[in-house]
This record gives sequence, structure tokens and C-alpha cells, in this order.
Amino acid sequence: MGTHHFFFLFLFFILLVLNFDITTAQISGFVSLDCGGQTNFTDNLGLDWTPDNQIIYGITTNISVTNETRQQYQTVRYFPADNRKYCYTVDVKSRTRYLIRATFLYGNFDNNNVYPKFDISMGPTPWATIVISDANTIESQELIFLASGSTVSVCLSNATTGQPFISTLELRPFNGSIYLTPFENQFFLSVSARINFGAENEDPVRYPDDPFDRIWQSDLVKKANYLVDVAAGTDRISTSLPVYTGKDEQPPQKVMQTAVVGRNGTLTYRMNLDGFPGYGWAYTYFAEIEELGSDETRKFRLVLPGEPDVSKAVVNIQENAQGPNRLYEPGFENISLPFVLSFKFAETSDSTQGPLVNAIEISKYLRISDGSLDGAVAASLVSGYKLSDWAQEGGDPCLPVAWSWLECNSDREPKIISVKLSGKNLTGSIPNDLTRLTNLEQLWLDGNALTGPIPDFSGCPNLKIIHLENNQLSGELPTWLADLPNLSQLYVQNNLLTGEVPSGLLNKNLVLNYTGNDSLSKGSNEGRRNRNIIIGLAVGAAALFLGFITSCLLLHQRKTHPKTEPKHSVPVTNNATTEADQSFTLSELRNATKNFENKVGSGGYGTVYYGKLNDGKEIAVKVLSNNNVYQGKKEFQNEVTLLSRIHHRNLVQFLGFCQEEGTDILVYEFMHNGTLKEHLYGPLARERGIKWLKRLEIAEESAKGIEYLHTGCVPSIIHRDLKTSNILLDKNMRAKVSDFGLSKLTVDGTSHVSSVVRGTLGYLDPEYYISNRLTDKTDIYSFGVILLELISGKEAISNESFGSSCRNIVQWAKMHIESGDIQGIIDPALGNEYDIQSMWKIAEKALMCVQPHGNMRPSMSEVIKDIQDAILMQRGVETAAREGSSDEMPRHTILNMGSLDLMANDQDLSIDESFARPGPR
Repeated sequence: MGTHHFFFLFLFFILLVLNFDITTAQISGFVSLDCGGQTNFTDNLGLDWTPDNQIIYGITTNISVTNETRQQYQTVRYFPADNRKYCYTVDVKSRTRYLIRATFLYGNFDNNNVYPKFDISMGPTPWATIVISDANTIESQELIFLASGSTVSVCLSNATTGQPFISTLELRPFNGSIYLTPFENQFFLSVSARINFGAENEDPVRYPDDPFDRIWQSDLVKKANYLVDVAAGTDRISTSLPVYTGKDEQPPQKVMQTAVVGRNGTLTYRMNLDGFPGYGWAYTYFAEIEELGSDETRKFRLVLPGEPDVSKAVVNIQENAQGPNRLYEPGFENISLPFVLSFKFAETSDSTQGPLVNAIEISKYLRISDGSLDGAVAASLVSGYKLSDWAQEGGDPCLPVAWSWLECNSDREPKIISVKLSGKNLTGSIPNDLTRLTNLEQLWLDGNALTGPIPDFSGCPNLKIIHLENNQLSGELPTWLADLPNLSQLYVQNNLLTGEVPSGLLNKNLVLNYTGNDSLSKGSNEGRRNRNIIIGLAVGAAALFLGFITSCLLLHQRKTHPKTEPKHSVPVTNNATTEADQSFTLSELRNATKNFENKVGSGGYGTVYYGKLNDGKEIAVKVLSNNNVYQGKKEFQNEVTLLSRIHHRNLVQFLGFCQEEGTDILVYEFMHNGTLKEHLYGPLARERGIKWLKRLEIAEESAKGIEYLHTGCVPSIIHRDLKTSNILLDKNMRAKVSDFGLSKLTVDGTSHVSSVVRGTLGYLDPEYYISNRLTDKTDIYSFGVILLELISGKEAISNESFGSSCRNIVQWAKMHIESGDIQGIIDPALGNEYDIQSMWKIAEKALMCVQPHGNMRPSMSEVIKDIQDAILMQRGVETAAREGSSDEMPRHTILNMGSLDLMANDQDLSIDESFARPGPR
């Protein structure tokens, strides 16, 4: 026994030596860029860092973040928030797999406290949207890819808030078949989770413990909803014995020396998967690190809700790994996963020990973009000008945004349609690569020092505009120019061209300037062409003269009859109503409401009555209260001014007003189903409560109305009093936002400072309350409260609903959601008729909306996007239920499992290889 044990330890010693050799061999391929740094240095892990001074764009600056002392996080490089992309290009070895990691630590580098949001891409392929929500937290993105060329580009672009920036960029090569998938030529792997279970502390495991410098997060780090619902009886175990990991994905030994065990027979977790729902690569790492007796067994199954086929296979670690302390790595090369992943390992009936897991790794498939069709031509073109600034933008010429001197069409695989290189100090002949851009429509090469003849562009039939003026071009003006069917402008003046202007050009209907070429003669048809130009000039002059006279007359009219419309105008959208508002008489409204008999509601500034006009149109008549006459008049004038100019299908339609006998009245369309508040926790909620899908649709419709106020009006409008009682429902249960008495216009995009804070308790933005500074993010806060009400069916403020510890829905919901207990806030009236993933989507967006600082909250457009995603999730579940497929796994999610050993215990589990591919095409 002792000899066998000695041999076992000796074998692992040899394996450790081999692993060490692999580590040292891989270091040579590491790239660690300190973005904004100035000097080379080696960190305390032994990683060598270099500054990113090879990139010529951007501004470098220092930052200071509490408790962050690593040198690579003391600086950042940031870029303008413009329409360009800014790219890092890194050398790679073709047909080698790599991990690339980009990190972002804001640190308030711009002293604006405006949290940036921007996109990053891997060449032409969109990678991720970076959303900064905390100035002191590092955001990280990792991608695994197979290099197809000698370089890769990581590009930053499309900033919607703040400025794009980056802290570090790291490249780590793998060896052998690590992360080999059947789809690597069509898809990248975007890393969503890499978890070390049973970790000894909160520190991640990485280099040098992991020779490939992957970052294995500790399962003790419980970010909001990252790992929750840990099953009772979960124990943490570890071993000091070596674990053999030299196969498959080669997880680090330190990770495999720790694990969690379900002593009560189960291991249950739930985690958020960034980037999902979607198709992904998911693997679990097992090693039996407990010493089991000869009569003890550990057998268990992976249980995924709604995935019965997945749950058939049985895991027996020792049997599958062929011994203790050895890696066993089953998984799925292609699996459809939700945003919120609930999973369980459950022991089988014939097992004596509960399940054990050491680590999990999950990545999402990202389809690789083929890029622009002219990418190779553009790359060849810029290769001749490597020292020029304009040739160093990097990445794909068209995707995700075009180089600054190019324009591309909108095809899925874009083509270059315009090249604008005016005044770029180009020398030598016109590059022949330009003649290979077959979809080219505009060519601007003027103001350079180009020499030689004009090359043959006859293969570019779409050319409309050519600017070659102010160069040193020589030779004749080619005759093929006249054969370009779309040519409308040709500028070749001030060159060294010789010969005659081709007659085809002189007879062609185009703008032609060839002056300044002393040796270029005019040709025999010049007279005809000149006549055409003279006619064109005469018509143009006449038009200019008439325009001048008309302008003078209009100006005189304006001075005589000044306009009386409001200073600020609000455009009418395509879905706007065309019915003009009007002035009603008091007698008309008395007749319509039967002398104000049928009261249907009341608000802070008036009572609402039901009415019907003579033409049968149903109306809601709001009679302004006489209390606080000054404030009432002001609100009345405000609402009339606003409502007479804004029209949207999700805003209550304003029909007119009345001012007689000291009474102020507003007239709206009648909304048959009352307020959202009544349906959530009023009498209507008990009679006919609204289901989750309808609540989502109401949220979307309301959000679209608010988005129109924020972005579709000039200047934008802040509602300032969003609440469930101001969201009304028509006869078809469509939502419309009402009550604009407190709304405010923004001026020049700036916030509004109010001497008096207005709003409703429970919905009132705390930042606005403290600062008196009103922005569109004030509405976002209120809308977040409404989302929480839609989830919970509870009022925003209550003395009874939230227990003794809090009175408001935000504090109560946040406590539950951040601890992972979303079930604790879901309206019982919804029963089980909701998709938990869509519920989580809305809950998390609601929490973002009620962040304490406005710059941390999303825009209404972002909120709408997540609501629409939640609607798709819910509709998908309901469709599957109607079609009777909820009890079986949809065919498109049938999976190819990464280990045939895992399937050996269940012969009835069949895998159709034709479905083992990521996502729909």
C-alpha cells in the first residue's frame, strides 16, 4: 500500500513538472497592454506589462481609485465620443486559439461623473456593450477565438454616454485542442461565467496558478444575483494532494483542489449569465477529492428546469475520471441557456454520497461577422501608407462603423461607396487598389501630390463624382470616363494633363472642370457644351433672383404680421393624431356630461367627468379645482400649452379646453379601462387582474410615450409626475400616459432648476428632491417604481405591505432582488403564469432605474429594449405551452454533450448531430 502511494505521488510530481514547462513556454505569447501607461513593468503575479503607446489616438490620464493599487489600473486611455472607432491591433499566430481580455476602470477620469456606455468589437464582430455603473468597479470582457490571420483588432465605438475608454488589453494563447469546438470558424466564445467552487477566499485564481491566465472567480464573491439559492447542507471541501488536470481544458490544479458537496443530496444554485439568453458552450469540472470507502458511491445528475433530456445522464466522477484526484470534464458544446440559469446536481437513489462540483465555465456563441466585401482591398490600400495617420485606424473598413475617410453601404456585408482622401499628402501614382472598389460612387483625391496617369476606373460603373484636381497627374484624359453611366461631376483642373478632352465627355450631361492643364486642349464640341452651361447658369441665376425677391416679401410680411405660435415647437411623429384641439363652450360640456353628473375620477388639481359629444365621441372632462387659484391657473396654462403641441399614440389625446365663468376645463379622449393603479391594487385587480404579459405590454406602451417626450420633442419634456394613476388604459387595454400639469420643458439639453420640488411621494426621485435639479432621469426613477409595482402588485408607499423595516417599494424590492429572492416580491395574483427569466429581466432593469444617482440610470430607450426582450421571452413560453411542447425539449436545443462517458449510463439518450450547432442561422 505504501509503495503504491509513493508511486502515485511520484507520478503527480512528474505531471507538475510537465505543467510547469507548459507554463514557461506559454509566457512568450502573452501580451499585456497597460492602456495609458508610460513604462514597462512586471506585476506581483510575474506578468510583464507594456504601455499602449503604439496607438496614436486617444488621450492618456491618471486615475485614483480607493483600494486599487495595481499599476495597470492607475491610468486609462480615452477617446472622443464621435462617430469613429478606435482600434488596437495585436499580432497573433494564425490557427492558434487565444483568450483576449479587455478591462475598464472608470475612476471618474473626466471629472464629469457621467458613467460611460459604449461598444467594443472584435474586428467587424460586435463583442459587447460596456456599461459603467460604478466608478470604482472594474468591468471585464473575455473572448476566446481561433486566429484566422496574423493580427486581430479590438475597437471601441458608439458611445451613447460619456467617452469610450480602456484600462487594459490582454492576450493569452492556448495550446493543443483547448476550447476546440466544431463551430470555431463561425463563432467566438464570449466568456460569461468561470467559477471556482469551494474557494478558500474571495480572491480569484489566475496566473501563475493557471498557466493560461484565465480568471476563476471565487464562489464566495456574491455580486447581486450572481450565485444565489445555495442549497442547505452545502459543504466546502479541499485537498492538499495534487490533482491531475493535464487534459481537455486543463483547469488549474488550485481550482480542482477545492469543491462543494451537497450533504443533503443536492447542490442548487442560480446565476446571471451576461449576454444570454442564447446558445452557448457549458462545461463542468469534477475531481473526486474526498476519500470514499470501498462501499461508498457518488452518483448524481445535472437537473436543468425544462430540459428533461439533459437530466438523464448520470455522473460518476471516479468511474468517468478513472480514479480519484483526476479531472473529469463533461459538458455541452451547444446548449440554449437563459439569462437567469437555475441548475441543480441531485444524487441518484443508489448513491451513498451527495453531489460534488469543483468548477463551471460557460460562454456564449457570438457569430463572427464576415466583414465588408472590400476589406482585403482596403487593407492592401492602407498598407502602402503605414506612416500616415489616416491609414492607422485599424479594424474592418466598414464595421461596426466605417473609417473616417470612407463611406459604406448598409448591406450585411458592406461595400465601400466613397473614398475621401482630399489633402492627405498622397504621393506617387493613384493606387490601383482603388480601381478594385467596384461599388465606388465617389472618389476624392484632390489636393495631394499624385503623379502619373489616371488609372482605369471603368470597372467602377457606379462612379458619380470624381475629384482629382490640384495634383500633378499627367497623360491624357481617358476616353473611358465618358462611358461611366452615372458620372455627373468630374474635376481634373490644375494638373499636368495633355491632349484633347474626349468628345464623349463634352457631349455628356455633367459638371466638368479641366482648367489649369496648359497642355490639354478643349476639343471640337466645346461650343455645344458651353451653351448647356450658359443655359444652366441663366436658369440658376433666375431662380436665385426669384428666391431673393420671395424672401424679401416674406420678411416684410413677418415684420408686418408677427407669428403668434409658441417659441418652442414640438414635431408631430408619424403616428400622431391629426385632429386639432379646440375651444369648447361651457354649455357644450354641460350638455355632454349631463351637467357634470358622472364623476369618474379626481386628481390633485381637479375632478374628471364622463361625457359624450353630439357626434357620439366619448370624452373625459377635467374641471380644475378652485383651490390655490394661482397654482391652478399656472398648471392649466402649462398643460394646455404642452398638450396642444404633443401627439403620440401612447399619450392621452388632448381634445380641447374651456375657460368660462372663472372655470378652467380640459377635455381628453375617454379611457374606458381607467388607471393602471386600479388594475394592480384597486377593486378591478380583484375582479379581473392583468396577467404578466399584459403588464409587460403596458410597461412598453407607457415607456414609448415617455421616450417620445424625452427624445421626440424639441425641446424635450420631463413629465415629473409619473405614477400608476397617471397611466390610463383604453377599451383595448392599451396604455397611455396622462396628466401633464407638472411637466417641464428642458432648454438646450440642460437640466431644469426648480425652486419648488413637485411630484408624488413614493415616485419622487431622491436626487431631484435633494438638489432641485430636474432631468429626464427624474422620470426614469419614477418609471422604475412603476416597474416594481407591475411585478409586485403593491403600492409605492405602504405602512403594511413591506413589513416593519421599510415603507417604500424601492427599499423592500431591492432587499429581495439583491439577495436573489425574486419570488418574495412577485404578485401572488400572477400565480405561476409567468416566465421567471422575463421577470428577472424587468426586476433588474427596475433596480437600475431607481439608482440613487441619475447618471447611473438608463435612458428610456434602453428600458424599452429590455422590456421588449422580456416580452419575447414571455411570448415564447406561452407559445410553447399552447403548442403542447412545454414537456419536451425543443429540437433546436438538443445538445451535443462534450463527453461520451457521461452518456454511457443512459442508453436511451440519443443525440442528433444535425442539431449540434449554435443558434438559428
